[in-house]
Amino acid sequence: MTKRIQAKSKICRRLGVNLWGRAKSPLARRDYAPGEHGQKRRKLSGYATQLAAKQKLKRYYASMTETQFRRAYQEAVRLRGDTAENLIGLLERRLDAVIYRASFVPTMFAARQLVSHGHVKVNGRRVNIASYRVREGDTVELSEKAKSMALVLETIQRPERDVPEYLAVDTKAMKAVFVRTPKMLDVPYPVQMEPNLVIEYYSR
Repeated sequence: MTKRIQAKSKICRRLGVNLWGRAKSPLARRDYAPGEHGQKRRKLSGYATQLAAKQKLKRYYASMTETQFRRAYQEAVRLRGDTAENLIGLLERRLDAVIYRASFVPTMFAARQLVSHGHVKVNGRRVNIASYRVREGDTVELSEKAKSMALVLETIQRPERDVPEYLAVDTKAMKAVFVRTPKMLDVPYPVQMEPNLVIEYYSR
Protein backbone atom coordinates (compact mmCIF):
# COMPACT_ATOMS: atom_id res chain seq x y z
CA MET A 1 0.00 0.00 0.00
CA THR A 2 1.45 3.34 -1.02
CA LYS A 3 1.86 6.29 1.31
CA ARG A 4 -0.85 8.24 -0.53
CA ILE A 5 -3.40 5.41 -0.27
CA GLN A 6 -2.55 4.98 3.40
CA ALA A 7 -3.15 8.70 3.92
CA LYS A 8 -6.56 8.48 2.21
CA SER A 9 -7.50 5.50 4.35
CA LYS A 10 -6.55 7.36 7.53
CA ILE A 11 -8.64 10.34 6.48
CA CYS A 12 -11.70 8.14 5.93
CA ARG A 13 -11.21 6.33 9.22
CA ARG A 14 -10.63 9.55 11.15
CA LEU A 15 -13.80 11.09 9.75
CA GLY A 16 -15.74 7.83 10.02
CA VAL A 17 -17.08 7.92 6.45
CA ASN A 18 -16.19 6.48 3.05
CA LEU A 19 -15.46 10.01 1.87
CA TRP A 20 -14.85 9.35 -1.82
CA GLY A 21 -17.24 6.42 -2.20
CA ARG A 22 -14.41 4.01 -2.99
CA ALA A 23 -15.35 0.39 -3.65
CA LYS A 24 -12.63 -0.83 -1.28
CA SER A 25 -13.43 1.22 1.78
CA PRO A 26 -10.96 1.09 4.71
CA LEU A 27 -13.98 1.26 7.03
CA ALA A 28 -15.04 -2.21 5.94
CA ARG A 29 -12.14 -3.69 7.90
CA ARG A 30 -11.55 -1.10 10.61
CA ASP A 31 -14.48 1.22 11.26
CA TYR A 32 -12.68 3.22 13.92
CA ALA A 33 -10.21 6.09 13.92
CA PRO A 34 -6.48 5.40 13.41
CA GLY A 35 -4.02 5.59 16.26
CA GLU A 36 -3.59 4.11 19.72
CA HIS A 37 -6.88 5.49 21.04
CA GLY A 38 -8.86 5.15 17.82
CA GLN A 39 -11.30 2.53 19.11
CA LYS A 40 -12.43 4.70 22.01
CA ARG A 41 -15.75 6.29 21.10
CA ARG A 42 -16.18 9.83 22.38
CA LYS A 43 -19.19 12.09 22.33
CA LEU A 44 -18.37 15.07 20.14
CA SER A 45 -18.89 18.61 21.35
CA GLY A 46 -20.60 21.21 19.17
CA TYR A 47 -17.23 22.58 18.13
CA ALA A 48 -15.87 19.12 17.31
CA THR A 49 -18.94 18.37 15.17
CA GLN A 50 -18.47 21.61 13.24
CA LEU A 51 -14.76 20.91 12.78
CA ALA A 52 -15.48 17.40 11.49
CA ALA A 53 -17.99 18.80 8.97
CA LYS A 54 -15.40 21.32 7.79
CA GLN A 55 -12.67 18.70 7.47
CA LYS A 56 -14.99 16.34 5.60
CA LEU A 57 -15.97 18.94 3.00
CA LYS A 58 -12.43 20.29 2.60
CA ARG A 59 -10.80 16.86 2.36
CA TYR A 60 -13.27 15.75 -0.27
CA TYR A 61 -11.76 18.24 -2.73
CA ALA A 62 -8.40 16.42 -2.82
CA SER A 63 -5.44 18.44 -1.57
CA MET A 64 -7.28 21.71 -1.00
CA THR A 65 -5.43 23.80 1.57
CA GLU A 66 -6.96 25.48 4.61
CA THR A 67 -6.12 28.88 3.11
CA GLN A 68 -7.95 28.06 -0.13
CA PHE A 69 -10.94 26.69 1.75
CA ARG A 70 -11.22 29.67 4.08
CA ARG A 71 -10.93 32.00 1.09
CA ALA A 72 -13.85 30.19 -0.55
CA TYR A 73 -15.87 30.62 2.65
CA GLN A 74 -15.09 34.33 2.81
CA GLU A 75 -16.19 34.78 -0.79
CA ALA A 76 -19.37 32.79 -0.13
CA VAL A 77 -20.22 35.20 2.70
CA ARG A 78 -19.86 38.21 0.38
CA LEU A 79 -22.20 36.74 -2.25
CA ARG A 80 -25.95 37.23 -2.10
CA GLY A 81 -28.10 34.35 -0.97
CA ASP A 82 -27.53 31.40 1.33
CA THR A 83 -23.87 31.21 2.38
CA ALA A 84 -23.83 27.39 2.57
CA GLU A 85 -25.25 27.09 -0.95
CA ASN A 86 -22.78 29.70 -2.19
CA LEU A 87 -19.88 27.74 -0.71
CA ILE A 88 -20.90 24.53 -2.45
CA GLY A 89 -21.32 26.40 -5.73
CA LEU A 90 -17.83 27.90 -5.48
CA LEU A 91 -16.24 24.54 -4.68
CA GLU A 92 -17.96 22.85 -7.62
CA ARG A 93 -16.70 25.54 -9.97
CA ARG A 94 -13.10 24.48 -9.35
CA LEU A 95 -11.54 23.12 -12.53
CA ASP A 96 -10.43 19.85 -10.94
CA ALA A 97 -13.96 19.31 -9.60
CA VAL A 98 -15.43 19.85 -13.08
CA ILE A 99 -13.02 17.32 -14.61
CA TYR A 100 -13.96 14.78 -11.95
CA ARG A 101 -17.71 15.39 -12.25
CA ALA A 102 -17.48 14.93 -16.03
CA SER A 103 -16.17 11.39 -15.33
CA PHE A 104 -12.98 11.92 -17.30
CA VAL A 105 -10.92 10.55 -14.38
CA PRO A 106 -11.72 8.11 -11.55
CA THR A 107 -10.83 10.31 -8.57
CA MET A 108 -10.62 13.93 -7.51
CA PHE A 109 -6.90 13.41 -6.93
CA ALA A 110 -6.43 12.24 -10.52
CA ALA A 111 -8.34 15.30 -11.73
CA ARG A 112 -6.04 17.61 -9.80
CA GLN A 113 -2.98 15.91 -11.26
CA LEU A 114 -4.35 16.05 -14.80
CA VAL A 115 -4.90 19.80 -14.50
CA SER A 116 -1.55 20.45 -12.81
CA HIS A 117 0.28 18.65 -15.64
CA GLY A 118 -1.29 20.92 -18.23
CA HIS A 119 -3.68 18.44 -19.83
CA VAL A 120 -6.81 20.58 -19.57
CA LYS A 121 -8.08 23.50 -21.66
CA VAL A 122 -10.75 26.04 -20.77
CA ASN A 123 -12.32 27.74 -23.79
CA GLY A 124 -9.37 26.57 -25.89
CA ARG A 125 -6.66 27.87 -23.54
CA ARG A 126 -4.50 25.60 -21.41
CA VAL A 127 -5.02 26.01 -17.67
CA ASN A 128 -2.80 24.22 -15.15
CA ILE A 129 -4.28 25.60 -11.93
CA ALA A 130 -6.58 23.10 -10.23
CA SER A 131 -8.36 25.81 -8.24
CA TYR A 132 -9.16 27.81 -11.39
CA ARG A 133 -12.84 28.75 -11.19
CA VAL A 134 -14.90 28.10 -14.29
CA ARG A 135 -17.88 30.24 -15.25
CA GLU A 136 -21.28 29.32 -16.59
CA GLY A 137 -20.96 28.56 -20.29
CA ASP A 138 -17.24 27.71 -20.16
CA THR A 139 -16.09 24.72 -22.21
CA VAL A 140 -13.57 22.40 -20.55
CA GLU A 141 -11.63 20.00 -22.78
CA LEU A 142 -8.82 17.49 -22.37
CA SER A 143 -5.62 17.88 -24.36
CA GLU A 144 -4.87 15.52 -27.25
CA LYS A 145 -2.31 13.69 -25.14
CA ALA A 146 -4.75 13.25 -22.26
CA LYS A 147 -7.41 11.88 -24.62
CA SER A 148 -5.16 8.87 -25.30
CA MET A 149 -4.21 8.19 -21.68
CA ALA A 150 -5.19 4.74 -20.44
CA LEU A 151 -6.58 6.17 -17.19
CA VAL A 152 -8.91 8.53 -19.05
CA LEU A 153 -10.02 5.97 -21.65
CA GLU A 154 -10.77 3.36 -19.02
CA THR A 155 -12.78 5.82 -16.91
CA ILE A 156 -14.86 6.97 -19.87
CA GLN A 157 -15.52 3.42 -21.09
CA ARG A 158 -16.51 2.23 -17.63
CA PRO A 159 -18.29 5.14 -15.98
CA GLU A 160 -18.97 4.47 -12.31
CA ARG A 161 -20.59 7.83 -11.64
CA ASP A 162 -23.49 9.67 -13.24
CA VAL A 163 -22.71 13.08 -14.70
CA PRO A 164 -24.70 15.77 -12.84
CA GLU A 165 -27.21 17.90 -14.71
CA TYR A 166 -25.20 21.11 -14.35
CA LEU A 167 -22.65 19.72 -16.83
CA ALA A 168 -23.19 18.93 -20.53
CA VAL A 169 -20.60 16.31 -21.46
CA ASP A 170 -19.55 15.13 -24.91
CA THR A 171 -17.79 11.87 -24.12
CA LYS A 172 -16.46 11.29 -27.64
CA ALA A 173 -14.86 14.74 -27.89
CA MET A 174 -13.96 14.65 -24.18
CA LYS A 175 -15.47 18.07 -23.64
CA ALA A 176 -17.75 19.41 -20.95
CA VAL A 177 -19.74 22.64 -20.76
CA PHE A 178 -20.37 24.08 -17.32
CA VAL A 179 -24.05 24.88 -17.72
CA ARG A 180 -24.84 26.41 -14.35
CA THR A 181 -23.65 26.74 -10.79
CA PRO A 182 -25.17 23.87 -8.79
CA LYS A 183 -27.14 23.91 -5.58
CA MET A 184 -26.37 21.58 -2.68
CA LEU A 185 -28.95 18.99 -3.76
CA ASP A 186 -27.53 18.91 -7.30
CA VAL A 187 -24.10 17.70 -6.19
CA PRO A 188 -23.69 13.88 -6.05
CA TYR A 189 -21.66 13.60 -2.85
CA PRO A 190 -21.17 9.96 -1.77
CA VAL A 191 -21.65 11.00 1.88
CA GLN A 192 -23.79 13.59 3.59
CA MET A 193 -22.15 17.00 3.64
CA GLU A 194 -23.16 19.66 6.16
CA PRO A 195 -22.04 23.05 4.82
CA ASN A 196 -24.25 24.80 7.37
CA LEU A 197 -21.99 23.45 10.13
CA VAL A 198 -18.96 24.66 8.17
CA ILE A 199 -20.44 28.16 8.15
CA GLU A 200 -21.06 27.94 11.89
CA TYR A 201 -17.46 26.82 12.43
CA TYR A 202 -15.96 29.81 10.60
CA SER A 203 -18.44 32.34 11.99
CA ARG A 204 -17.64 31.57 15.64
